[in-house]
Amino acid sequence: MTEVRISPIANPAFRTLFVAQVCSLLAIGLMTVAMSLAAYRIGGTAEAGQILGFLLAVKMVAYVGIAPLAEALFAGQSRKRVMVWLDIARMALLLPMAFATQTWQIGALALVFFAVSSGFTPIFQSVIPDVLPDEQTYSRALVWSRIAYTLESVLSPVIAAMVLQLVAGEFLFWVAALAFVGSITALMITRFPVGEADPRKGSYLTRALKGLSIYRKTPRLRGLFLLNFSLSLSMAWVLVHSVVLAGAQLGDAERHFPILMAFYGLGAAIGAVLVPRLIKALGERRVMAMGALLHAVLGLGIALPLGYDGYMALWVGFGLAASLVLTPGGLVIARSAGSGARPALFAAQFSLSHAGWLVAYPLAGELGARVGLEPALLILSALTIGVSVLALRVWPANDPLAREHDHPELPDDHPHLREASAHGPHQRHVHAFYIDDLHQDWSASRPA
Repeated sequence: MTEVRISPIANPAFRTLFVAQVCSLLAIGLMTVAMSLAAYRIGGTAEAGQILGFLLAVKMVAYVGIAPLAEALFAGQSRKRVMVWLDIARMALLLPMAFATQTWQIGALALVFFAVSSGFTPIFQSVIPDVLPDEQTYSRALVWSRIAYTLESVLSPVIAAMVLQLVAGEFLFWVAALAFVGSITALMITRFPVGEADPRKGSYLTRALKGLSIYRKTPRLRGLFLLNFSLSLSMAWVLVHSVVLAGAQLGDAERHFPILMAFYGLGAAIGAVLVPRLIKALGERRVMAMGALLHAVLGLGIALPLGYDGYMALWVGFGLAASLVLTPGGLVIARSAGSGARPALFAAQFSLSHAGWLVAYPLAGELGARVGLEPALLILSALTIGVSVLALRVWPANDPLAREHDHPELPDDHPHLREASAHGPHQRHVHAFYIDDLHQDWSASRPA
């Protein structure tokens, strides 16, 4: 009975939101496969990695530059209405991609598509903790969410492989567009939480920078950024060069690339299922660091003589390690801000995490072209280890949610002091500590 009570799937709103997420991610997954094959068609084995690295860098430019601005622009508006219209826009943008024959054409369409996506994803992420306010239930919802991302890796290549038996690779873009119909339908029937999370306060620039300010001042969030960045360095090689490796080492890109990525998705699903127990035993910080270091160590294994089975096993390991880093991120964000600030903080997380990918994608593409596939992964894995060690120094090992601090500047009858049961001449009290209008200095607090 307890399991049913805390299961996020028991919540009707989360069920339909989850369906919307699966459909949306499936559409993006099919688009990514189509885009990878387009890069291979345009550039061949010699230039496919560089072209795909460029296209993925375009994606990151849109995500990094637009997410905080979009969140501020949509603040105070109906999240349901905004998300539906953004899905419609993404669906429409996929249709002309089938006719793109040059890098600049598909790059321009991808830029607009991912700019729209940069507005959709943080809004979606901010709705989930409002739908599921209980932290344990929300933690389980993150696992479901990560499994949805995994379905992008598993189902998208499988469906792509089936579709490629019937149509040419460029028409995968149209199949991806159809998947957005499911997302739009699910959003339309979802009952969103009453009230919007973030009313318009201050200037547009102030709202746009709000999440970034919280991020900068919170040590665990700085550590989160570094762990995401460390993973992106070696993971970018997997995402950029898997299609090249499938063609060069396995002999047939269209046949083996979807299979390779399906094994990657299988590993990601296994990792996501393991995360709740690992977090309970070790905490988010250790689990994420373990995942980043595991991904790097597996990357060093590319120097070994691997046959077909060896590559598949390695890609399972890559997926598992990536899930250990990526799954707990939403919980760390939700624990670092109140409900009113979460949309801005999720937008900042979306932007900053993808800033790492903006560096990693072109770096992986260039290294692969200049030094070769295997040496490039060895270099990037070494960098992953170095950044992970730095992250562990930035994110304190002792990092409880509740922190003790003083408010001598506030009058005795201030509402915050009454809620927190303050005492003593300096109004000392303990509560879940977030950076907000009343708490601007993390160093002024201490673990309770």
